[in-house]
Amino acid sequence: MTNEPGKPSPRQIQLGSEKLKTFFIDHLNRIYSAKAHLVTRLPQLNDEAYFKDLQLAIRETVEDVEKQMARMDVIYELLDATHTDGNIKGLTGLVDDAFEAIAAQADEAELRDMSIIFYLQNIESMEMASFQILQMAAVKLQNKQVKQLLQENYDEAKADRTLLLLIAAKYITK
Repeated sequence: MTNEPGKPSPRQIQLGSEKLKTFFIDHLNRIYSAKAHLVTRLPQLNDEAYFKDLQLAIRETVEDVEKQMARMDVIYELLDATHTDGNIKGLTGLVDDAFEAIAAQADEAELRDMSIIFYLQNIESMEMASFQILQMAAVKLQNKQVKQLLQENYDEAKADRTLLLLIAAKYITK
C-alpha cells in the first residue's frame, strides 16, 4: 500500500502537539498522583514487613518515589503545566488491594512479605510501562530534557523492581 506524497502512513499516530501535550500531562498527572498515594502508604508497609532486607527496600523505594516526583515537578515546569489530581482509581485500587492481601497474611510473616513483594513488583512494572510511553511522547514533543528525566525515573523504577526480585529469590530459595 502506497501513500500519496506528503500524507502520513495510516499506521502512524498523527497528533497535533497540543493534543499530544494534553495526553502527556494527563497521564503524567495520573502517575504523579499514584506516586503521592504510594509515598503516604508505603511507610505503613514498612511497619508490616518482617524481613530486614524488605524493610530497607521499602524505605529505598519511598526515597526513590520522592526523587521521581521531584523530577516530575521539573517536567511540569519545562512544559509550563501544573499538576492536577489525575484519575487514579485503578492505581490506588492496586495499592489498597495490596494492603488487604497483606492483612490477610497477618499471622504468616513470610507470606505477608511475599504479598508485599508481589504487589510492589506489579506497581513498579506499571510505572516502568508508563514512563516508557511518556518517553516516546516526549520524543514527539521534541523535548530532550523531559525525555531524560523520564528515563531517570524509568531506570530507578527498574532498579527497585530488580531489588525486589532479588529479595524474593533470596527468601524463596532459603
